[in-house]
Amino acid sequence: MKRELQNLTPKEIVAELDKFIIGQHKAKKAVAIALRNRMRRRGLPDELRDEVAPKNIIMMGPTGVGKTEIARRLSKLTGAPFLKVEATKYTEVGYVGRDVESMVRDLVSAAVSMVKAELQEEVKEEAEKRTEEGLLDLLLPGVKQHESAGGDEPGAPIPVNAPGSESHTGRSDETGSAAGAGGAAGTAGGSEDSRSATREKFRQRLRDGKLDDKEVEIQVTKSNFPAIEIFSGSSFEEMDLNLGNLSNLLGGKKKRKRTTVKHAREVLMQEEMDKLVDSDRVSELARQRAEEMGIIFIDEIDKIAAKENRGGVDVSREGVQRDILPIVEGATVNTKHGMVDTSHILFIAAGAFHSSKPSDLIPELQGRFPLRVELEALHAEDFIRILTQPQNALIRQYVELLKVEGVELEFTEEAIKELSEIAAGVNSKTENIGARRLHTIMELLLEEVSFNAPDLSGQKIPITPEYVKERLDEIVQDQDLSRYIL
Repeated sequence: MKRELQNLTPKEIVAELDKFIIGQHKAKKAVAIALRNRMRRRGLPDELRDEVAPKNIIMMGPTGVGKTEIARRLSKLTGAPFLKVEATKYTEVGYVGRDVESMVRDLVSAAVSMVKAELQEEVKEEAEKRTEEGLLDLLLPGVKQHESAGGDEPGAPIPVNAPGSESHTGRSDETGSAAGAGGAAGTAGGSEDSRSATREKFRQRLRDGKLDDKEVEIQVTKSNFPAIEIFSGSSFEEMDLNLGNLSNLLGGKKKRKRTTVKHAREVLMQEEMDKLVDSDRVSELARQRAEEMGIIFIDEIDKIAAKENRGGVDVSREGVQRDILPIVEGATVNTKHGMVDTSHILFIAAGAFHSSKPSDLIPELQGRFPLRVELEALHAEDFIRILTQPQNALIRQYVELLKVEGVELEFTEEAIKELSEIAAGVNSKTENIGARRLHTIMELLLEEVSFNAPDLSGQKIPITPEYVKERLDEIVQDQDLSRYIL
């Protein structure tokens, strides 16, 4: 659950990360301090605030030790705009692929979604009132009118404007009202008091959910966007293309749609909230939040590190580094929500650095990541904790999955220890892929049980060291086979 960043102390941030990530205290501590400094900077005087630059971090360590997981948990933990990207998907200007500025545009889009959700929550009460009135207009199209609409053919469909449009119109004859309201026939011709009483009666039934399955007819705007081709190296921002204006220019067709009251409530609620939220204010707040509190996690940065005396594709990799450099240093990027300054965005980079090292990055980029944290390789003791301690522990996942089928798995401590030792052993003899090795081993261990689970419903399956050895020993002993399977 996301919490406001200013309410999280460094110890609390580490404690939250500990729930999902085993070990790596140095990395957690560095990230916690960097996040807390984001909040501290906001309390500085204006003249000093602009001078305090974020201390960007490079996390180094083999695959499967928790680098990406730290990024995933940070995004769920904080209320700051957060974006995770892979350095390998960017290319040097002039090559086919995404330009590095798109990471800033994606961060702003994330901030817009976040701010919009917060502002919609503020107007939710008013939107609910409007939604309720709109639904009552759909259910009782004639109750609000003081004179009969007349002239309509009995039984004709009830024409209703789109949710969120200027007005809702409907039939007021007895047949139409009965069809739309499910028994409100004749109310249109009654007194104003009786019409009001009928409306209040339906309001209560609507709140109680008794009308959720009733069908109503609404009008929705059918989008008719033409196919737009974006050529390499260009973007919506560079083309100065505003899709909202394009929609107005082309005009949307109205399409009648019969749906349940429950679904109509969702459509109407969304459109009412959209109307109540000022889009210009959303863009302004999102830009400010992205600039002041934004965090961009660049994964696989080691893959763009150019090694010495190498040409070919490494030329492009070095070009990506040169393109990333001004973004990290501080540049102004054009987005569809306005210009965004990247000077105070926090950048966290991560890489395994198996065949390269941080010093292979261009010196200017190295200088923009002053903090370096090395994550430790995982051992058998760590695997035991990973299998059992986190909230999303692997053993818990498999136990709950098979419980759905009525099969109860029971892991002994000795079996868990055996699994951990096998994972550590395979990692030491083949490629070390860290905790990801546990996924392959667990899947192979429970393959037969998972396959036959529907026939084993109601049974308890004990997972013992003997069971583990029986299922895995042959593959572990056969080195050639383990390279393919494990």
